[in-house]
This record gives sequence, C-alpha cells and structure tokens, in this order.
Amino acid sequence: MKTFKSLFFTALLIGFSTLIIAQEKGKSITMSDIWSSGKFYPKMVRGINPMNDGTTYAVLEDSLLNVYTYKKGEKVKTLLNTKNLIPEGSDTPIRMGSYEMSPDETKLLIPSETESIYRHSSKSNYYIYELESGKLYPLSNNGKQQLAEFSPDGKHVAFVRDNNLFVTALDGLTEKQLTTDGEFNTIINGTTDWVYEEEFGFTKGFFWSPDSKTIAYYRFDESRVKLYQMELFTGLYPEWYTYKYPKAGEDNSLVSIHIVEIESGKQQQIDTGAETDIYFPRIKWTTHADQLAVYRLNRLQNKLEILLANTQSGNVNTLYEEENPWYIEIENNLIFLPDGKHFVISSEKDGYNHLYLYSMDGQLIRQLTADQHDITAVYGYDSKNQTIYFQQAVSSPMDRQILSVNLNGKASMIIEEEGSSDARFSKDFSYFIHTFSTANEPPVFTLRNSKGKLIRVLEDNSKLKNQLAEYQLSPKTFFSFEHPDIVLPDGTKTHLNAWQILPPDFDPNKQYPVLLYVYGGPGVQTVINSWGWNDYFWHQMLAQKGFVVVSVDNRGTGARGETFKKMTYKELGKYETEDMISTAKYLNSLPYIDGNRIGIYGWSYGGFMATSAITKGADHFNTAVAVAPVTSWRYYDNIYTERFMQKPQDNPEGYDNNSPINHVDKLKGNYLLIHGSADDNVHYQNTMELIEALVKADKQFDLMIYPNKNHGIYGGNTRKHVFDKITNFLIENLNPGE
Repeated sequence: MKTFKSLFFTALLIGFSTLIIAQEKGKSITMSDIWSSGKFYPKMVRGINPMNDGTTYAVLEDSLLNVYTYKKGEKVKTLLNTKNLIPEGSDTPIRMGSYEMSPDETKLLIPSETESIYRHSSKSNYYIYELESGKLYPLSNNGKQQLAEFSPDGKHVAFVRDNNLFVTALDGLTEKQLTTDGEFNTIINGTTDWVYEEEFGFTKGFFWSPDSKTIAYYRFDESRVKLYQMELFTGLYPEWYTYKYPKAGEDNSLVSIHIVEIESGKQQQIDTGAETDIYFPRIKWTTHADQLAVYRLNRLQNKLEILLANTQSGNVNTLYEEENPWYIEIENNLIFLPDGKHFVISSEKDGYNHLYLYSMDGQLIRQLTADQHDITAVYGYDSKNQTIYFQQAVSSPMDRQILSVNLNGKASMIIEEEGSSDARFSKDFSYFIHTFSTANEPPVFTLRNSKGKLIRVLEDNSKLKNQLAEYQLSPKTFFSFEHPDIVLPDGTKTHLNAWQILPPDFDPNKQYPVLLYVYGGPGVQTVINSWGWNDYFWHQMLAQKGFVVVSVDNRGTGARGETFKKMTYKELGKYETEDMISTAKYLNSLPYIDGNRIGIYGWSYGGFMATSAITKGADHFNTAVAVAPVTSWRYYDNIYTERFMQKPQDNPEGYDNNSPINHVDKLKGNYLLIHGSADDNVHYQNTMELIEALVKADKQFDLMIYPNKNHGIYGGNTRKHVFDKITNFLIENLNPGE
C-alpha cells in the first residue's frame, strides 16, 4: 500500500487550524484590477546608472536625470531635463526611456522610436546628447539602428543596420560600414540569428576590444537553415512573415568569429577549427587587447572549450575544457581578473554550480565555493579587495541570498534573510542597491554597503502594502512532500517543494477544487520565495472564488543540484508528468481536497505539462488549460531541444513517447487549448498538429486562437481576455462554489 510522507512545512498542510487566518472580510480582486488598471504594480527603482567615481549614481526620475550620492542620498546635480531633448527641425522632445552613458560620462546614447523584432531584439533611432553643450543629434540618418554602443575610449559608436556592422566617429559624425554582405534570411553580421537570441540569450554580436582599435563580431550564414512561415491577418489579403528557424535535428547557421580593425577596415577570421556543426555561445575579450576568448560548444552541448585567440599572431590555444554526461549550462560568469594572469568561471562539475579560479595557462588554482547550494548569479569582481560577489540559494532552493568570496576561497554571507535578494553594485563595489521580496511581500529597495549594512530605504512600497491590506488575501505558504514514485537515478527517494494558497474563508471540514499551476521546464522554478506579480493576484482571485491553488517544482527544476535538474535528460516530460500525477495523488489524500476536481494550468513548457497531465494522467486530472504548448519536441528549436533531448534522429523514443500528440486517446477530462497565431517561438503548428490528433481520436476540447499574437499573447485588452477565458473555463468545470 502506498503511503505519503510530509517532510517539512512552512505551514502544515495537515494542521488545518494553523492555516486559518482570522481577518475581516476585505475587497475581492477583479480581473480588471489585475490586467487593466495596473493598481497592483509595485513601484520599482529602475534606470540606475552607477557613476565612475563609485560614490554616486544617476537615475531617471520623471523627466529629470539626476545624480545622487550613495552614502547620504543627497542630490548632487541634474544632468538633463528630458523635455529639452528636442531634435533639430522638430518641436517635440524625443521619449527617453533608457540610455547608455559614455565611458567618460560626457555623452548619452538614447534609443527612441523603438520597434521590437523578436523577444529580445529591437531597432531604434539613436541620438547622441552632449551633457556639457546640451547638443542633441542623431547617430545616423540612414535608417534605424540596433545595439548601438560606445567604444571604450568614447570616440566611436558601433551599431548594426540591415544585418551589417557600422561605426560612427563622434568627432565629425562620419559613418563607416564595416561589413557589406548582410542580407535578411541569408547573412547576419554583428547580431544573432533567431535561435541564438532565444536560447543563448544575447543579441549583441559585436564586442569592442579594450583599446577601442578593433571589434570582434559574429557572422551567421543562414543559407542552409529552413524557412518557417507565419500568416499575419492584417488586411483583405493576409501577409506572410518568413524567417529562419532551425527545428530539432535540422541544420543551423554556419557561424564564424571575425575581427575588424576600425581604422583600416582590415578583416580576419578566428581559427575555431574544422568542425562547423558547433556553437559559439559567448565571446569575450580578456584584459589584453589582442586576446579574445571564444566559447566552442559541440552540437550535443556536453563539451565546452574556451579558446584563447591571439588576434595579432592568429594563434589559438585551448584555455579551458569541460565535459558533462548530460549537458553544460552556458552562463555569463567568466571573469578575467585585472592582473591578466587569472580568470574565474562557474561550473556544475562537482554537482552544484560553483566558482573556480584558474591561471591563464589553463591550470586550476582552486575551487572557490564548495557546498550543496547552487550559485544562481554572479555580480562581479572587486579588484581592490580581490572579492567576487554572487547570489546563491543557501537557506533553501526557494530562497536567494547574497554572498562574497575572496580568491583564497573564504566566503562571507552579506544578506542572509530568507526570501529573494538581488543586488546592483556600484562600479567600485563599495555599495549596492538591494532588492528584496518574499512570496507575500512586494519588493523593497534599499541601499547597503558592501558588507550588507543598511544605509537607507529607497522604496518600501508602503502604499501598495496599505492597499493590499484592504483586500481579502490569503498567505502563500510553502510545504514539501515525499511520494514513493519520486526517486532520483541512484534510487534515493526525494521530496518535492511546493506552495499553496487557500481560500480566505477556508473551512477544513469542506472539500475544495484544486488548480495546479505548473511550468516545470529544466532549471526553472515556480516555487520560489519571491513576489509573484500578476500571477500572484490571479491566484488570489481564484482562491477568493473557492479554489485551492498549488504549484510544485518537479524533478528537472532548479536550485537543487545537477542530479535533480538533469535527470530528465533525453526524456523531457516523462518524470515531470509523473511528478504532477504524484502531486495529484498527494492532494487527493488530504481531507479538504476533492480528488474529483483537480485541474492543471500552464503556459509554454507549462502548457506542454498541462497537456501531458490531462492525457497521460487523465485518471487524476479533471480539467486542464494549456497556453502556447509544445506538443512535440520535434517542432521546437534545436539549441533548446537537443540540449535536453539530443537529436530526434538519435533519440526518437524520447521524443515520441513523451509527446502529448501520441497520448490523445487517453484524454477524458475538460481541456482548453490556447495559442497565438503569430507565435515565433512555440509555433502555432504545435497546436494544429495536436488538434489533428484530437479530432482523429474523436476527443472533444475547447479552443481559443488569438490572431497575430506572439508567444506572450498580449497587447490591448488581450491579456485580460485570455485570463477571463481561462478563469471562466476553470469555474465552469471545477465548480468552486459547490
């Protein structure tokens, strides 16, 4: 007979009385409150630019760019009033939403009239503003630019336009074209193709050398990548948008790394080896102007080499090498130390993500951090104190603390508080802006010194907290449970972490329906002790309507070490779905849960999970809502998919056994399928193929398509409409009023 074992609780699920919070009846949350009014948005501290002196920072406040001291918060000066940013020949100021300051802090680079391209990419009309003279002028008059950036000496700005790399000399505003073969859907210079942008997380594909004399850049030859077409319903005759999208097992762009001299225009290609079916997920200059580090990653993404290229001699040596039985995560945690003799890098090679110190001849000096807690971010290196600052999940996988470690491996806790802490350091690491929140507390922004001592509060969101006190809210509480089906590859039983929100008038003698909220993808957590934004209020609204809302971090999610995260390798969806089924079984064992009214909802990977649960787990789930789901990993891009699944040619069973398309015959509950027709990420094809299979199996379901909407399905009233549809479907099929 199977038994369930609760391991530990922030609030005991089985101790009903401890979960009942006495409170007066407050306001009910509406969909308009969440998705239309913006009334629940916390105030943020954004646009902060640390100044070179290390003691001040600039911040954009309404129409003013002001400079303050870190220590006392005193206003030093106003750099500009954005109302005065009026281009020549116009009487209307440009809109300044962001800016980059030149290295010598005499000029600003301001993007305006920005247009999105894909999720992370955009193009703008950039303007240069001279702080001393007050002059404002366009960077170029020849069309919008991408990724404009000052050179380290501040004398030039490089940018991309129409897939070519350009540079403008600020003395005289002379524009020079550095590459000429760029062409849409064929050749890209200085930025990335779609799949690099989406899966390696960067779009700026050019990098100034430290001496400002050369630029290293990516060149993508997309010629052999197959085209994907999306129909856009924009007029009497719909239009087609066509772009290059390499699906699992298909050809990638041929990528090469090049160096161009600014003065002469002379070009050279870095020798990265004969193999071309590989990735270059990062390039980075060392502290030497003639040394470029190039990450070389094999197609399976389980072997990483960092090549050190001498741009003067052309010699290339291997600086670092790592292999992994599963896959290697690519992060931005490579730091070349100012002494020119050492570097620091993070790796999961001891089972958790930790920091390592190496010499520039590739020899390991020492492991700097070593415990069973994953490092989740690296903030940088303080050269004066020879200290690295980082974020780590120390107290639990749900929390994030801030720590430091010196080059001898001595670590110090800076922010120990349970919850989620993040940091933005001054340029000399003397101060940092601390962002802190919990699952039930909106973010608080404070200024602290490098030891973590509080200097002052920048924003405590007291207005929002007072506003929330007027509403009938229930606390989000954390718990864990162990189930006999949940075991690691070595046979060890383990637990899953979860949270729940109970109805504010919770009665332990009643039985409630459950909505299980899931994402579940590799390394990603939904169970984390941080502020949840709009989802938090939607979950609270569902609780007010009589739902118990639960989320669980299944096997494969992050901050619990490499074995827990990577055990889903080659079988995405298998263990995650088993864990959703185990969760449903566990919830069904609780006296206040109605096991016949368990629903599940997810978006993207979560939509894949929800669809798998209502098919493979149909005996345990009554209702499912899937938004923009992957329905077969054969349809998704190759960098993401092959990282976790290998190629479909080499692992067909892993792809097909876990595709919901091949399990539609098991569907017997209520299923709502939602997709945007212009989703460039998880293609609408996924939904079309699933529909075909559902119809063939004679299975009824509900469907909502949002024309011309991408993966986020937003714009205008769309987001409210999506959640109105989902909410009504859940209420209709899970009957929270019973």
